[in-house]
Amino acid sequence: MCSIIGCRWTSSVASMLVDGLQRMEYRGYDSVGIATLHDEQIQVKKGIGKVAEVNRKERMDKISGNVGIGHTRWATHGMVCTKNAHPHVDTLFGKVAIVHNGVIDNSEEIRLRLGLYHNSDTDSEVIANLLAHHYSQSGDPLIATNRTCNELRGSFAFIALFTDGSITAARNHEPLILGIGNLGYFLASDVLGFIKFTDQTIYLDNKEYVIIDPCGQFQIFNFQGEPTTHKIVKLSKELTDVYKDEYAHFTLKEINEQPRAIRHAGDTDNIHLAVELIRNAKHVYITGSGSSYNAALIGKYLLNRYTNIRVEPIISSESRFLSNTFDNQSILVALSQSGESADVLDTVQLAKQNECKIIAIVNVTASSLANEASVAIGLNCGPEIGVAATKSFTSQLAVLSRITEYIADEEKHFNFNAKLVSDGMTTLLNNTKRIHELAVKLRKVSDIYVLGRGIHYPIASEASLKLKELAYIHAEGLPGGELKHGPLALMDEQVNVILINPMDVTYNDMLLSGKQIKARGAKIIGCSNIDHEIYDDWIALPTTIENLYPFLEIIPFQLLAYHIAIEKNTDPDYPRNLAKSVTVQ
Repeated sequence: MCSIIGCRWTSSVASMLVDGLQRMEYRGYDSVGIATLHDEQIQVKKGIGKVAEVNRKERMDKISGNVGIGHTRWATHGMVCTKNAHPHVDTLFGKVAIVHNGVIDNSEEIRLRLGLYHNSDTDSEVIANLLAHHYSQSGDPLIATNRTCNELRGSFAFIALFTDGSITAARNHEPLILGIGNLGYFLASDVLGFIKFTDQTIYLDNKEYVIIDPCGQFQIFNFQGEPTTHKIVKLSKELTDVYKDEYAHFTLKEINEQPRAIRHAGDTDNIHLAVELIRNAKHVYITGSGSSYNAALIGKYLLNRYTNIRVEPIISSESRFLSNTFDNQSILVALSQSGESADVLDTVQLAKQNECKIIAIVNVTASSLANEASVAIGLNCGPEIGVAATKSFTSQLAVLSRITEYIADEEKHFNFNAKLVSDGMTTLLNNTKRIHELAVKLRKVSDIYVLGRGIHYPIASEASLKLKELAYIHAEGLPGGELKHGPLALMDEQVNVILINPMDVTYNDMLLSGKQIKARGAKIIGCSNIDHEIYDDWIALPTTIENLYPFLEIIPFQLLAYHIAIEKNTDPDYPRNLAKSVTVQ
């Protein structure tokens, strides 16, 4: 959950590295650093904080050299401090600097075997020392990289800078992309790191490494040392649109992009291939983490209610504890924004070991998840930079709704009307005054309970997740019918409860739960298309059909969490302790 970048160019690279790190900062933002090579000496500038803050202090973008590497960190090993910030330089000769994303499982074993002094508490530093050890023996960065890759255990993508001017980089279960420009090359964990300079890319396969030599030529090898060939992929133009435009934050921009995004979600021929796989499967499972798991719950509800297919949702991080789940008659539908989430990929690997076919619903169609899948369906919602999922979540719902529409029994009258959803979203986004007022009221609240029934319960869960992620409020999403099985004991005058309660088959049952809460003195906020006397506050929803309500219900919660964050003077784009792409367990 860190971002890494490397560059060899015909001119100074420091400012290009800093620019790339700022674009990838959603992957980690507790510390930052770059290293460049000048006069055969490695120069390092790094510090604690976000890219702009550290750059102001350290003037990273001013150091010289036409080859360099950079990193933003999301701490896994060692505290957030300058000594643990990347890049790390080897303590043997000072001839190798590295940046790393992932976890090295055998770092302590390597540390003891090399017997070298270490300057940090990170597992990453052993990569620099191991590379330096092999470089001192062979004098060849390529040989050093090959030997190092075959000795490391765990998940890693690293980029190494050698004092002879070479850059090497390797990938093992973490993303790594080569950017090919007219004036040089980039390596990065995300194309956003170099999209400003080139749209020509090669996505390295798992267990491959690359060298860019001092003459500016590159070669790619597998971990056995055999050369591999790749097609150059031209990136979509929409990836260049990673600016906030008139919006104060990416999160707000992406919330407002949802009316357009859901119209294009799943707009691909692959959705028909996925439908046929699901139709013919004996067992269908659906998995995701965080917001993607909440979307999976909606998918279960839709397919179970409107088709004859039974779906079992699985939290990705729990899949390894399940035995005899997948087989060759099963389909696993895997949801992910980035396509690099470690828990989701682990679930996919477990399923594939049992000959289960994989359908990926993913925003990054060149990701590890897409490559592992039998069929990959793109969300097509454009880059999502804000750490908290917004438009990717509703785009997942749109893809799942399209799949359901193709499979649904005619007599059950399922219809996914993307225009109707888009118009309803636009109505909510154009009328946010009430949300602003609620944000002011709730900014000092410590606990909020969000209740939903049926298809609305996963939205209650997602709403509570947004309040946790952005507003730092302890929030719980609860099934309305479970109120009497414990949560009612917590209801008193200090408690705020939000009822997701549109006029559908769940309406009267939810009103009954609301009356029980009201009798204990708690404050109730209704999220509904009609007002009611038990609500102390009301979030008005447009009236729509039942299966479309989730798209509309989540919009006020995304906005509420965002505006509470603003009231608390916190950065909604970069919530504390969280990263966008959770690539480590």
